[in-house]
Amino acid sequence: MLKAAFIFVAPAADSQIHRAVVATPAVELTVVGVSDYPAAVAAARELSRQGITAIELCGGFGSEGVAAIKQAVSGKAVVGVVRFDNHPGLGGKSGDDLFQQQA
Repeated sequence: MLKAAFIFVAPAADSQIHRAVVATPAVELTVVGVSDYPAAVAAARELSRQGITAIELCGGFGSEGVAAIKQAVSGKAVVGVVRFDNHPGLGGKSGDDLFQQQA
């Protein structure tokens, strides 16, 4: 069974509260909300320790955010990305514009 995760960034999201698991016969998908890049890095590390081997990031993650997650899981999980240049849920900005100082 593939254990995968989807991490999305949203204001005031808390990775311990805003999460769900969807299980199918072939895939167990954990969905986790985070408020910024440092929270995403912490969540990605936790997920990889739990056996998640594939992590997809929402379009709110810019290139720098993706790089921070890739480094955080250091080969324990592959990282994929949904792309928006300007994310509608983040006021039309990239996560890089909002969180790059925090990573």
